[in-house]
Amino acid sequence: MREKRTILLVTLCCLILSLRAEQTLLYLENAETLDFDEELHPDAQILRGNVRFRHDDAVMYCDSAYYYEKHNSLDAFGNVRFVQGDTLFGYGDKLYYDGNTRFARLRRNVRLVDKHTTLKSDSLNYDRPSGVAWYFSGGEIRDSLNTLTSRYGQYTSATHQAIFRGNVHLVNNRFVMDSDTLNYNTDTHVADIVGETVVLYEKETTIYSTLGWYNTETEHSMLLNHSLIVHTDGNTMTGDTIYYDKQSGFGKALHHIEMVDSANHLTLEGHYGEMYENGPAGKNSGYATDSALLIDWSDSTSYTYIHADTLFTEEVPYSVADIRMIESFVRNEEKDSLLLIETPDTLWRDTSYRQIRGYYGMRLYREDMQAVGDSVVYNGKDSVIALYGKPVIWSDNQQVKADEINVYMKNATVEHIHGIGSAIAIEMKHPRCFNQMSGKEMLAYVRDDALRQIDVNGNAETIFFPQEEDGTFIGVNRTQSSFVKVFFTEDKKIDHVTFTSATNGIMYPLEEMQDPMLPGFVWAENLRPASPDDVFRKE
Repeated sequence: MREKRTILLVTLCCLILSLRAEQTLLYLENAETLDFDEELHPDAQILRGNVRFRHDDAVMYCDSAYYYEKHNSLDAFGNVRFVQGDTLFGYGDKLYYDGNTRFARLRRNVRLVDKHTTLKSDSLNYDRPSGVAWYFSGGEIRDSLNTLTSRYGQYTSATHQAIFRGNVHLVNNRFVMDSDTLNYNTDTHVADIVGETVVLYEKETTIYSTLGWYNTETEHSMLLNHSLIVHTDGNTMTGDTIYYDKQSGFGKALHHIEMVDSANHLTLEGHYGEMYENGPAGKNSGYATDSALLIDWSDSTSYTYIHADTLFTEEVPYSVADIRMIESFVRNEEKDSLLLIETPDTLWRDTSYRQIRGYYGMRLYREDMQAVGDSVVYNGKDSVIALYGKPVIWSDNQQVKADEINVYMKNATVEHIHGIGSAIAIEMKHPRCFNQMSGKEMLAYVRDDALRQIDVNGNAETIFFPQEEDGTFIGVNRTQSSFVKVFFTEDKKIDHVTFTSATNGIMYPLEEMQDPMLPGFVWAENLRPASPDDVFRKE
């Protein structure tokens, strides 16, 4: 037991000796007067006039001071200046310094300068062993690029790393950043986002993030936790991870990305995407892949969902004519007077439209229309959806297939459909009975969300299954003509059919027509998207 106590005492003595060895004395190097006041300040030397102290590599200047030699500390007043080495300078009206702990407290009009970094506050503490300075009642840190203010701020001189808490506000000559918590390096000018943060860039771009980093010098950033980038033109970008270069206008997003064009009512989704504010494909362009999905919400009653392996969006510039009437005068020779006439003058102004392109495995869903194909191009200027790669399109119990199909929209609804090359339209009347029309070209007209007319041009062939009023099939009517028009009633039944004069037609009994199908007949109902989520189904 005695041996343990002896070891403990030896250990404590060694610790005390080591602490004393680390402590150094404050040295008074200059003062014009020295007084004592045993009643008010019994332990203090009262110094006045050009007072200067030295402690290790630090020198302290002031107008007057209380020097507590026994406690190895001092209180300095008036024009306080604290110099450590040749890099760190502190200024203030008061300084309380403990030489044993090497802890300094600067008060009132405080300024701490470390190379290109300046801290300002009314109260600042500085721990010399750790090189950490902090304010706790409001202050600012300024470097060569930015000014940051907050309620609490902490700065480490060795690493140039600063920590800010409470009403953090960063001001740059190109943007401002507001946050409740922010870490910042005055050497690299990189701000670490660790809380709710908003970056407003020249009132044209706003960034919302809770985690990531932002290089305030290069304006490169890595934004995590589903951050959001908003532009004043209505375009936004969000994703689990976003790499954003503001200077070049390039953004790259990973996982659960969403790019919104509110001006054109379009949303582009996927798990990988890129956005170019001034890209090679045009202004405000981008693409999405890996579960890519385009949502057109221009019609609030019927959204359009388009999926393809890769979906591109771009703003395409073009010029439009702006015709104005120009006033001019001519003389009326009969009446010797001036006549006012107006002549047209064509001016040109620049505008743009949104174009969407989708490649490979295209699938489209609307409540009133569904389609599949190889690729798609949506032209916002003419409101045309062009489908390529032997597409198939459905509406109710009707199907159209062709080498190429163009869907013309008006007021966000389908107006007519144009099938080009090997076009065939099929209407299922019964699982074994299909009305069919085929030809080189086909036009299907829609009114009030219902098919009202189909025109077939070039080598037109038809197969119809006429019915009695009670629905009983009469037989099979097959015709060949150069042109056919089919008209539908409001309840989607065939009203009448018109042919050219040179038409061959035969009515067959049902039991005699063994294979009532036109060349190219395929009823592809199994490929038809049944819901917005079904556009991702692979065939």
